[in-house]
Amino acid sequence: MRRLPRVSELRAAGILEPVLAASYAECKRLNSQHGKTYYLATLLLPAAKRPYVHALYGFARYADEIVDDLSSTLTEEEKAAALKGWGAQAISDIRGGTSIDPIGRALVDTVKKYSIPIEYFEAFLHSMEMDLTVNEYRTYEDLMEYVYGSAAVIGLQMVPILGALSPEAFEAAKKLGIAFQLANFIRDIGEDLERGRIYIPIDDLARFGVTREDLFARQLTPPIVEAIKFQIERVRNLQREASVGIAMLEPASRPCIEAASELYCGIVDEVEDIGYDIFNFRAKTSTWRRIKVALPAYLRAIRAR
Repeated sequence: MRRLPRVSELRAAGILEPVLAASYAECKRLNSQHGKTYYLATLLLPAAKRPYVHALYGFARYADEIVDDLSSTLTEEEKAAALKGWGAQAISDIRGGTSIDPIGRALVDTVKKYSIPIEYFEAFLHSMEMDLTVNEYRTYEDLMEYVYGSAAVIGLQMVPILGALSPEAFEAAKKLGIAFQLANFIRDIGEDLERGRIYIPIDDLARFGVTREDLFARQLTPPIVEAIKFQIERVRNLQREASVGIAMLEPASRPCIEAASELYCGIVDEVEDIGYDIFNFRAKTSTWRRIKVALPAYLRAIRAR
């Protein structure tokens, strides 16, 4: 584990015990290294809330690395065994209220502090296991089984930390999490094909006359463009439906979620800007756009505090 950095976030959150603080610091390192947009949005939260968000990210990132690390020498069976073993221990630790795992310590502490339901973490691990065995989804409803665990529960886990002013905040958070995931699916169509996966529902593709073979041919055609446009509209509809939920959070948390919504769902704007050619280009959120979104959000965050 890396040396504990001297950061005000841990002091602000009252996390002073050295071993526990080191666990939170490791989660923050994972967030800053691998989740740059997510990390940027997290910085807009009050310092006392940030370590707990880092802990949730650390848990999700570690599980995702087991599943998706392309440089790994593990076979699919070995990955499945590693994920199952690590996940079972994480759930056991949450139930027991203690952990010796470098990531698990911070996660267990966060779950206890905010009374986050263990079912959310079980659903997440179920979706990670699906990634090892399921390569495509026939319908949107089929896909939602996976997306609920891989994305919707992330939003649900966050709400207790962000502070809900109304129970309706949970449904909005779930929709926003789904929108984030669907935007990633659109951006990553080409990369997911390298893993042999298709996250765009097969029935949605068929609606526009697109087959699996068409996708694997990696040739941008008018039907594929129309299929992508259909998915983009779904993301924007979910984002609109979720936007009302931001006002149901504590004022100091709103700038973070506003920025995250614009940056994550804004991925589809970048897909449009590359002419929908997800086979030859990777849509990226530019530094300028991050600044354009983050600076006003930062000023709002300061006022809210």
